[in-house]
Amino acid sequence: MERYQLLEEIGDGTFGTVHKAKDTETQEFVAVKKFKKKYVKWDECKNLREVKSLVNFKNDNIVKLKEVLKVEDSLYLIFEYLEKNLYELINGRQTNNKKFSESQIRCIMWQIINGIEYMHKYGFFHRDLKPENLLVNGEKVKIADFGLAREIRSIPPYTDYVATRWYRAPECALRSQNYNSPVDIWAIGTIMAELYTFKPLFPASGEKDLLQKMCSLLGTPTLSTWSEGIQLAKKMNYNFPSCPGVGLETIIPDASKEAIDIMTEMLNWDPNSRPTAQKLLQHPYFQNFPASNRITTPETKESKKGFSRENQRRKSQVLMNTSKNNFTADLKKNTSSKETPVLSSNHNTHNPYGIDYDKDKSLYNQIKENKENDSSNLKCNISY
Repeated sequence: MERYQLLEEIGDGTFGTVHKAKDTETQEFVAVKKFKKKYVKWDECKNLREVKSLVNFKNDNIVKLKEVLKVEDSLYLIFEYLEKNLYELINGRQTNNKKFSESQIRCIMWQIINGIEYMHKYGFFHRDLKPENLLVNGEKVKIADFGLAREIRSIPPYTDYVATRWYRAPECALRSQNYNSPVDIWAIGTIMAELYTFKPLFPASGEKDLLQKMCSLLGTPTLSTWSEGIQLAKKMNYNFPSCPGVGLETIIPDASKEAIDIMTEMLNWDPNSRPTAQKLLQHPYFQNFPASNRITTPETKESKKGFSRENQRRKSQVLMNTSKNNFTADLKKNTSSKETPVLSSNHNTHNPYGIDYDKDKSLYNQIKENKENDSSNLKCNISY
């Protein structure tokens, strides 16, 4: 860890803290995530869902994991650094009274959906999509924070408390334990609406308030539109309010017909009726999107300190880690520390990934492919 110079804390969460740091060997900025939990064996680290998923992903719209280090019983993830997250970008534009054009929103949304399509294709769903977990650098948008990611093929039940409430799908609000990848599609729909209005679509104070707001906008679900949801509501003694629904076109009058249509499809009450990410990329909303602006490789990093919204409702945390003082002390430990690189993109000439090749040949090759596939530039002018 001596090679990384701590600069500032950029996120603090339940599971850990993330810091912006400088790689003293390459002079590049990186984001260093340190977990609060202690790990005795490196096999525990290798089997973390966040590590397993990111090592396998090779997509330009998904955050790239550069290195995984285990120093004594502390686990560090090293990511490329991105200057801000989507929430900060929205906040900055709102402050400057500078709305996104629909072409800019289309560019942002294509990248988000492209990353999710890749993720779903390779068997994982995110479970916590929100503006803070979408990193932005220039024209690039990348999905980050895979701490809650699950394998699509994994067997339910899942925990019912996933995702930040405002972006939580109705099946999760109704405490279903059998949800799957459509929860990501719902979250993407709410994020797209926020790009148009600069306001969260469902800024609820609790689960009942969330469902009330959904009904007010979308109309009350029925046995014919979502029978499973009606049954879930009965189990928790909840009665949906009777609402006709004002419709997205009422609250987002500037959106095109195609934009309203794709958001309506994503915000379907019934998760089985929501389109897949692959189908969304084929929607007419994207039909005139230049192919040259479509990207499918890797490169990325974590975010910055967030602004506060609604009495500091959320603090920007794209990754997770531990207390600043403990982290700083760890970084200052001299080379006598027992440092075990689990995965590394810079270690030595013969084995630049710093892992036991014989023991972890597949992981070595996966991270090597990630590095070698790093390419592509996108021009869509989505900055402040």
